[in-house]
Amino acid sequence: MINPIHNRGEMKLASKTITVFIVFFLLSSYGYSLNISNESIDNYSNKSLIINKAKLIEKDGLKLLYLNGSYYEMGYQHGFLLKKEINENMRAFMEYANKITSYENLLEIWNMTKKYVPSCYLVEMQGIADGSGISFEKAAALYMIVLFIDMKCFTFSAWSNATKDGKLYHVRSLDFPLTIKDPISGKYIQENSVLIIRKPDNGLKSLSPSIAGSFNFYQGVNEKQVSIGVQVCPSEDQTLYGLPVKFKIQKILDTAESAQEAIDILTENRTLGWNFIISDGEIGKGYVIEMTNNHVYVGDWNNPIEDISPFWMIENVVRRTNFFKDPTMASTQRVRYNPSGVLSLISLLKGDIFFPLWRKYRSMSIEIEKNWGNIDLNSSISILRKVYSGKTDFFMFIFLLLMKDTILADFHQWSVCTQTGEFVFSYADDKRNAHENNLYYFNLNDFFE
Repeated sequence: MINPIHNRGEMKLASKTITVFIVFFLLSSYGYSLNISNESIDNYSNKSLIINKAKLIEKDGLKLLYLNGSYYEMGYQHGFLLKKEINENMRAFMEYANKITSYENLLEIWNMTKKYVPSCYLVEMQGIADGSGISFEKAAALYMIVLFIDMKCFTFSAWSNATKDGKLYHVRSLDFPLTIKDPISGKYIQENSVLIIRKPDNGLKSLSPSIAGSFNFYQGVNEKQVSIGVQVCPSEDQTLYGLPVKFKIQKILDTAESAQEAIDILTENRTLGWNFIISDGEIGKGYVIEMTNNHVYVGDWNNPIEDISPFWMIENVVRRTNFFKDPTMASTQRVRYNPSGVLSLISLLKGDIFFPLWRKYRSMSIEIEKNWGNIDLNSSISILRKVYSGKTDFFMFIFLLLMKDTILADFHQWSVCTQTGEFVFSYADDKRNAHENNLYYFNLNDFFE
């Protein structure tokens, strides 16, 4: 097994960050277990009834997957309707993982993990496996592989007098490698992006920008106007016990009716280092959450922690990339609190990427300030696209040239105003990052109806 503990100050490229995700998926003590050996499609007398409860729509190349029913039924619908894409993604991830670990190691990790995963999601995974024609074992391995892969993201929330109409906008860039390719079909996983609209029995309707085979991709919004984006923050203060974050996010999308309920789900059974932006359209406000095993910080835009140099606060805006602002948690993550300056730039030569992350944070913050008071759906997504094009910062321009398909690759970008239902989304393909591609405009109300 790979040692799951990170050293302080290290946030290394590729191989150094892989261990965070191994630990992440091992974490758990949420108290769920299930023997799923008897849960399969054979238990259902009419498979067509399950499929008829779902639908797959394609709009200008973008897939919209509507899931409805029990967790097993939603899983089976997902697997059946995206069978080809799921198998392509599985082969792509397995090819990528062969450079890092072994299939046996993936299974070992899964066997250590599965008893802690909520039973409903184990059942849903079984449905995906049955519908796509792959074994549950391989489906589980697919989930393990995703957690081996580094991602560097940015999320912000703006509301009240920071926006043009006073409404809340939740804005997200999922930054994920664009080099993971199926060796048989030649398709990259980003080409199998999908918007998943789901309605579990006795659960909330939600939308999650995702990929075929994964019921969320660390982001989403539900019908109660709760939105979430997550950033990984490696830390020395971590444990192997607690509910994996991927499933916490799904629990929020399925059940949380307010930001406070979402925060409660996130902050119980804390595990590794993470930060989150939670937006609540009902009250028109966003929150930032930082956590490690023994520490947690929940803040608003005007908390003093938001204004510790070199960081600064912006009225009615909260934002995060992949580092902590809370000094206690920052000390478990990096040697120097200040990620800017010459020393951080020199550390880049050793593989420490806090300086590129700082430039992203700085560039995004400056652009948000330039648009402060006029932020709406179009301007918010334009902020992302402008910064990620490198047009606002020389260092960002250089880093994007050097890391376009890996560390600073933007896989998905989206913005949502849950109060009006306005939603805009773009995704990367085999040639371009998300910020370079077409924008798709929808209304959440149409999805949820």
